[in-house]
Amino acid sequence: MPGGAGEGDDSGRAAKIDVHHHFTAPQWVEWAERAGVVRKADLPWWARWDEDATLALMDRAGIATAVLNPSMQDRYRSAAQAREGLSVLFDALTGLTHRHPGRFAFLCPSLLGHPDVTTWALRRAHDDLGAVGVSVKACHDGVYLGDPSYDRFLAEVDERSGVLFTHPLDLPGKPPGVPTVPGVPNFMCDFLLDTTRAAVNLIRTRTLDRFPRLSVVLPHAGGFLPQIATRLEAFGDHCTPPVEPGRVRDALHRFYYDTAGPLAPACSLVETVGADRILFGTDWPAASAEIITDYTVPAVASDHAFTEHQRRGVYRGNARRLMPALGAPAVPVTGSAGTKPSTARQ
Repeated sequence: MPGGAGEGDDSGRAAKIDVHHHFTAPQWVEWAERAGVVRKADLPWWARWDEDATLALMDRAGIATAVLNPSMQDRYRSAAQAREGLSVLFDALTGLTHRHPGRFAFLCPSLLGHPDVTTWALRRAHDDLGAVGVSVKACHDGVYLGDPSYDRFLAEVDERSGVLFTHPLDLPGKPPGVPTVPGVPNFMCDFLLDTTRAAVNLIRTRTLDRFPRLSVVLPHAGGFLPQIATRLEAFGDHCTPPVEPGRVRDALHRFYYDTAGPLAPACSLVETVGADRILFGTDWPAASAEIITDYTVPAVASDHAFTEHQRRGVYRGNARRLMPALGAPAVPVTGSAGTKPSTARQ
């Protein structure tokens, strides 16, 4: 992959790695409409991924490499259709990474309703195409990550010393898209609770101990987990089985956390988990270019909780250590909008 800037280059501001980037391949959308999986006219804004707009945003925000998390992959009606759709997706991802060397990496989506397809997808994407991690929802069919029903899937990821990126959705038991609190979109609060429930269940079930080569990334700064860490330590004996305080502290330092949200002041997060577990993320295109440049990027750049050394780690060093396959990312020429992307070695 193309080379990145040196460690002293503007604290890494022009060499960020975005680990929270939603991707709905336009080629997949065309296939999915023909297959009756989606209707293009009904797609939400976050499913309308555009290559030119994405590159412009990346250059404007100083993002060298985006790790793409494929979306809309939970809509297949059969295993055969899932394989066909994933094949279209993988072709689109391969074409994109070849067109823009160093600018994009990607995650392998998991289809927990089709375990054999997920096994095939892991082999294809992770082993053959160079996926840098695997994505999974915090909850599937009302059952949270950490439940024994996930063990086959987690064992396959653990076998590859894989990086598992979780993502929340509406809380189980509610119709999709219907606000739990009228007037308050579910992504405002419920998504954070969904992540927190998954993280606590992973701790309760000792999943990180049973799959020790697994690295789990929690989005949106871990939901509410850092804020309730002391509460979990104090009242963990009320869980079944009981959760010892030491196990809570150990797990907090084994998870990774991204800055998408945008990140609130990071003092509690840094004090709780350490700055070396924090990864830069934007939530594009669910978060608009204006939110990313006006809130997400400044939140990290101006946060007094980080030293400059720690900030460089958040921008790219921590992600490269977690996912060595990223190599040294390409660096935009400047951090301004409209800049042509550069892949020159530094």
